[in-house]
Amino acid sequence: MNLLLADTAFALYVFAFFGFILLRDKHKALLPLAIGTTVHLLAFFFRWYESHKAGFGYVPLATMYESLSFLSLAIGFLYLLVFFKRGQWRFLGLVSSALSALVLSLPVILGMDRSLKPLVPALQSPWLPIHVSTCLIGYACFAVSFFLGILQIVANPKGSLIAPQEVLDELSYKAVAMGFLFLSAGILTGAIWANYAWGRYWSWDPKETWSLITWFVYAGWLHMRFVKGWRGKRLAVLSVMGFLAVLFTYFGVNYLLSGLHSYV
Repeated sequence: MNLLLADTAFALYVFAFFGFILLRDKHKALLPLAIGTTVHLLAFFFRWYESHKAGFGYVPLATMYESLSFLSLAIGFLYLLVFFKRGQWRFLGLVSSALSALVLSLPVILGMDRSLKPLVPALQSPWLPIHVSTCLIGYACFAVSFFLGILQIVANPKGSLIAPQEVLDELSYKAVAMGFLFLSAGILTGAIWANYAWGRYWSWDPKETWSLITWFVYAGWLHMRFVKGWRGKRLAVLSVMGFLAVLFTYFGVNYLLSGLHSYV
């Protein structure tokens, strides 16, 4: 049932994408995205329930499929809860629905295993949902800033076809600032969990190292904006670099490097 609901949410995200393109009434355009995120949230809770029925209940944030599904859900909710009332609703809705659909489609495109499996011992902790959810919400914000950065880089000096440069710049700042806060919380909760599980807060595991590299890139982004006064394409390039670090932290470490986090 959880997979059926997730696939339904994907279809609704696609409808929402076209709705934001074609419909002028923001509430009609918003409806498929709102329903999609609600259905997606139900899929999350059904998967949680089904894991309990299988005898190894856990918050579904342990596998690559589950993390991608939550990342897609977080992108949709970020738009609904944070960005919808701040203007540029059509543009950001277009970005959010496209990203939610893309991220949720990746497990199917890449042939990932979407079945439920018992947790490995290292993940059997109440810190799992706290640490993973904060990191993934941060990644969701950075995904939005990456998309905005790409638009800034390819735009002419007056802006892209759908938003002026100053709008892209301000929205990117909000996404990066929020992502930085959640990534910081994710690193902090991960350190606490590591001390609880392994008796040390930091071990320079590849995942920890790349998370720290990502944190420094976005700390540099904020420094350049506030201290050096950077705007526009220079910050956009830094947003792209930051998201490349996010992608390596998220995917590259899991599949290319061995470490304490390789089981995800």
